[in-house]
Amino acid sequence: MAASPDSVFEYFTDPAKMVRWMGTEATLDPRPGGVCRVNPSGQEAMLGEFVEVDRPRRIVFTWGWETALFKTPPQSTLVEVSLTPDGEDTVVRLAHRRLKPEAVALHRAGWHHYLPRLALAASGADPGRDPWRDLPFEELRAAGVLP
Repeated sequence: MAASPDSVFEYFTDPAKMVRWMGTEATLDPRPGGVCRVNPSGQEAMLGEFVEVDRPRRIVFTWGWETALFKTPPQSTLVEVSLTPDGEDTVVRLAHRRLKPEAVALHRAGWHHYLPRLALAASGADPGRDPWRDLPFEELRAAGVLP
């Protein structure tokens, strides 16, 4: 990504920056045990907690859905983000662990949708309105995003 690790890190820990690339609202308390809650599309919220916060190199948080959507209850999975400087840019490695097999495709599609938006926002560009925002689940299913 065309941004420093410090800059990219803020997009995972600052609620105002988080919602520029993913979400309609975010509550983030970036310290071990602190809340990590993001509502990606304006419908259902992800609920987890921060496990590890090592600015600007690494951030780890649990992930699940408040209503246990997609067979992924609150805090049931783990997202690990590593940020490595590459000149003036940053290499971002994201691993989403402990997903049930039937939830992998959905979450993979989500990260493939949102990480390019993060790259734009972190570089100073405007990723624009999220096309998934406010779409009813029926439309997301019809588009092949949801099972």
